[in-house]
Amino acid sequence: MSGVNLSGIVKSYGALQVVHGIDLEVTEKEFVVLVGPSGCGKSTTLRMIAGLEEITAGDLTIDDRRVNRVAPKDRDVAMVFQNYALYPHLNVADNMAFGLRIRKMPKDEIKKTIDDVAETLGLTEYLERRPADLSGGQRQRVAMGRAIVRHPKVFLFDEPLSNLDAKLRTQMRAEIKRLHNRLDVTSIYVTHDQVEAMTLADRIVVMNDGRIEQIGTPMELFNHPANIFVAGFLGLPPMNQLKGTLTKSGAMIGDTEIKVDGIDAQQIGRDVIVGIRPEHVTLTAGKGTSELPIELDLVEPLGSEALLHARHEGNELVFKAETHGDIAYLSGVKSVHITASLVKLFDGETGVALGARV
Repeated sequence: MSGVNLSGIVKSYGALQVVHGIDLEVTEKEFVVLVGPSGCGKSTTLRMIAGLEEITAGDLTIDDRRVNRVAPKDRDVAMVFQNYALYPHLNVADNMAFGLRIRKMPKDEIKKTIDDVAETLGLTEYLERRPADLSGGQRQRVAMGRAIVRHPKVFLFDEPLSNLDAKLRTQMRAEIKRLHNRLDVTSIYVTHDQVEAMTLADRIVVMNDGRIEQIGTPMELFNHPANIFVAGFLGLPPMNQLKGTLTKSGAMIGDTEIKVDGIDAQQIGRDVIVGIRPEHVTLTAGKGTSELPIELDLVEPLGSEALLHARHEGNELVFKAETHGDIAYLSGVKSVHITASLVKLFDGETGVALGARV
């Protein structure tokens, strides 16, 4: 078991630079998730850690050992791919044992290792089957088993659940988290799915355009996004963002004032972006709330709650509301109420979060 450290890591393809000098320290036994939109550099970063992509500049260390020029097989990492990468002509046991045989491990040790890992992953009854006879979730467990049997220092996951249906993804997320807790091995996981990131990670690394936007625990990023990109990326639905101007007690959004705690008098008149989480509104007034008039477009029922799609002075917004078993009453909603302490403020030009309430 060991930590992974990236210092000033750059990746270029000719004149095109796709990863721009990122710094990241993954501590021993930590589960870190790299998340971001397609093309942000997260998979490229993972492949550099694995040794499948050459590092253009910077230093990569695993267990305090610089591995920039070390071959993938000598880095003591194991990677689980999106497409499983199983040998179709080999059964489950042979797929999992393949790497151990290459390393000349004794047959009795291989069998014991495979049996132990198969029991952990619920694959014992499938050891004689071939990949074509397995479901998607079972194939992914085999791919993970093949990585686990090596007892690597670091596990690398490259969007391993993206080929599964929604129900299987939910099941496999839980299995991966339980597995990490049981094995206690440093893990780095790449996904574009924010739900996977929020549910799996000890810490999340949000990437955009080859740069790291913010690093923190899931709740740190959800409650205190560093900028409007993170605010708009994490959260389902994402944070509503409205242009406004600071006043003595809050922010004016068109003709409506939204109260915000702790406004600095010297900041009055500053252009800002007001961030409101869909979950952070109520349909009734309360202490410290402001009323935001809306024009309701659509109600999407989700069971215990519903999504309210609405507009305010040309801004498209989404809010969450409890249904209490019936959505009929929601069709008459004409405003929502926002608690001052839950409003987030960002600089109107840079999009960077404004300190502790300005």
